[in-house]
Amino acid sequence: MGVKIVETALRDGHQSLFATRMTTEEVLLALKELDQVGYHALEVWGGATFDACLRFLDEDPWERLRQVRKVCKHTKLQMLFRGQNILGYRHYSDDVVEKFVELSIKNGIDIIRIFDALNDLRNLECAVKATKKYGGHCQIALSYTTSPVHTVEYYVNLAKQVEQLGADSICIKDMAGVLLPETAYELIKAIKANTKLPVELHSHCTGGIIEMTYLRAIQAGVDIIDTALSPLSGGTSQPCTESINYALEGTEYDPKLNKEMLNIAAKKLAPVKQKYLDNKILNPKVLSCNPNILKYQVPGGMLSNLISQLTQQNALDKLDDVLKEVPNVRKDLGYPPLVTPLSQMVGTQAVLNVLNGERYKMVPKEINDYLHGKYGQAPAPVNQEILHKIIGNDEIITCRPADLIAPEFKDLKKQYKGIVKSDEDVLSIALFGDVALKYIKKRNDDAIPTKLKLEA
Repeated sequence: MGVKIVETALRDGHQSLFATRMTTEEVLLALKELDQVGYHALEVWGGATFDACLRFLDEDPWERLRQVRKVCKHTKLQMLFRGQNILGYRHYSDDVVEKFVELSIKNGIDIIRIFDALNDLRNLECAVKATKKYGGHCQIALSYTTSPVHTVEYYVNLAKQVEQLGADSICIKDMAGVLLPETAYELIKAIKANTKLPVELHSHCTGGIIEMTYLRAIQAGVDIIDTALSPLSGGTSQPCTESINYALEGTEYDPKLNKEMLNIAAKKLAPVKQKYLDNKILNPKVLSCNPNILKYQVPGGMLSNLISQLTQQNALDKLDDVLKEVPNVRKDLGYPPLVTPLSQMVGTQAVLNVLNGERYKMVPKEINDYLHGKYGQAPAPVNQEILHKIIGNDEIITCRPADLIAPEFKDLKKQYKGIVKSDEDVLSIALFGDVALKYIKKRNDDAIPTKLKLEA
C-alpha cells in the first residue's frame, strides 16, 4: 500500500506563501483536475481562509466551500480547525464550536483536523465530540515543537491520550518545519507502536530539511503526508507533490498519483503564483530556504507575518533581532508551540520588545489573557518575573477556559436577525465580529436591485 497524499495548495500552500490571498475563482481554476489526481484528501478550508475571505477578498467563505464541494466528486475535503478557537483568535463557547463543526460538515467538509496551540486536550473535547456526532472524520493534530519539555516521550503520551479522546487519525503538525529526519523516524515508530491510529505528517520546507524528514517518516511507516502542487510548494509551504510522487514511483511507497492531471493543474495555477509575485503580495524572501528556522523555530506563516509587520513599521532591518528575540519570549511564556494564535502573539511580542528597546514595556491583550490562563495550560512553567510584571497578583484560571464562556449562538442570532440570512452568517459574526458584519451588510446591499435602491 503506497503512502497517501493530502494536497495543501488550496489552503496552506497560499496561506504560507502569500497570506491566504487566493480568491475562490483561483481556487476553482484547477479543481476539476486535482479531483482526479487520486489524493487521500484536498485541504481547502479552515486556517486563515475564513478570515482572509471576509477581511480582504470580499467573499463568503461558506460559499467557497460549497463551490469547491460542487466540483469535487471523487476526493475528500479537509479543513484545519483550531479547537476551541475554531478559526478565530480567542476561545468561543461550546455551542458556537458545535454549530461550526455541524455546518462545516453539512457544507461539504469530510475530514476535520483539530489542534490546540498548547496541546491542551481540554480545548479539543468539544470539537472532537461534535465531529463524531455529525459524521466527520476526526483527525487530532499534535502541535510539534522542540523544547526541554517537548520530547518524543511527551508526544507519544499525547498520542495515547488523543486515541482515548476519540480521534480517527493523528497528525504530527510540524508548522515550523523543524522536525529532523531521525527524530521523525523515532517519533513515528513510537506512535505507531503505541496507538492503532493512522499517522499523518504535516510540515514546511522553510528550514531546508523536510524532504529528508518525509523520506524517513515514510520509512518509519507514516500513512499520509501533506504536499503542495509545484506552483504553491517550497519555501515556507510544503514539499512539491509532483516531486514526491516521482521520488517514490516504483517503490512500495508509490502514491500512484495521476501525473497528467498534476501537470495540467500545475500549468493552470502557475499564473496565479506569478500574479502574487508581480503584485508583491508574494515576497520572494519566503521562497528561500532559511536554516536559521531550525534555530529560531519560526513557522512559515509567522515569518511572512513578521516581515509584513516590520515592513509596515519601516523596520525590516530589525528582522534578525526579532528572530533572536522569539525564542526568548517563547521561553518566558513556558515554551508554547508556535502555531496560530500563539505564533502571532509571540511574534508580535517579540516585535514590540525589539522596537520599544525594552522587553514587555508594551503587552498585547492576547498575551495578557494567555498569562491569565485563558488559552489553557502552558507546556512548561512561565517566567515568574515576567508574569508578575504583566499581571501582578491577578488570579490565574486553572479550569478548561471554555467552561467560563456562556452560550453565545442564540443571542447572536437574535441580535443580528435583521441582517443575517443563515446560521452560517451568525457564525461568521461570532468569529470575526465587525469584519464579518461589514461584509454581510455589503453583500445584502449588493443583492438589492438598483431600481429598488433608487426608489428607496
